[in-house]
Amino acid sequence: MTTLLQQAIAEIEQLPPEQQDAIASRFLNEIRDEQEWHIRFTNTTNDQWDFMAEMVRQEIANSQTVPIKEVFPS
Repeated sequence: MTTLLQQAIAEIEQLPPEQQDAIASRFLNEIRDEQEWHIRFTNTTNDQWDFMAEMVRQEIANSQTVPIKEVFPS
C-alpha cells in the first residue's frame, strides 16, 4: 500500500461510520469503473479504433462538433 493511500485511510478512519461507508462506496465504484474501462480499451480492435476515428473525421467535416472551449469554458 502506498503512503498516500495509508494517509487517506487514516483520515477516513477518523470519520463517523456513515461517512466512512459513503467514501468506501465511492472508492469501490471508482475501482469498478476503472476496471471496466481497462477491459473495454484492452478489447478494442484496431478496426474499431479506425472506425471511431473515421466517425470523428466525418463529424468534424460536417461541422457536428463544438469547440472544447464551449464544452469546458475557462
